[in-house]
Amino acid sequence: MEARMKNPAVIIPAAMPAILNVFKATKQGGVPEATLELVHLRASQINGCSPCVEQGARTAKKAGETDERLFTVAAWREAPYFTDAERAALALTEAATRLSDRSDPVPDEIWNAAADHYNEEQLAALVLLIGVTNLFNRLNATTRQIAGAAW
Repeated sequence: MEARMKNPAVIIPAAMPAILNVFKATKQGGVPEATLELVHLRASQINGCSPCVEQGARTAKKAGETDERLFTVAAWREAPYFTDAERAALALTEAATRLSDRSDPVPDEIWNAAADHYNEEQLAALVLLIGVTNLFNRLNATTRQIAGAAW
């Protein structure tokens, strides 16, 4: 396996710090770190971004995430390990990541479920994290970045 090129955010020097600043800012929105880690991992799984899946699982594990939850995040609907708030965040993640799968990409039902568990600042953090994760996923998938390879 070989990447097509270096990660574009590395080639354009100002890009990576800007992206990482958005990523870091999401952690200031009051969403539990475990939830943010699950959201990042789930979006990365959907997009098939091997570097983000690998790093996301490692980061989540380092933050105290359990094997059961990491092993089942792709099947969170059928797994008993997630809270209602986490389920709402994961549903939002899937909808906002799979925008073209339905005519109403993020239906009110999904948004309202998330809004039942998260305030506006927390929702902003979730939406920003989903967006920046999708950005990382698209950069990595397009250029075929390799899991475990240094940038």
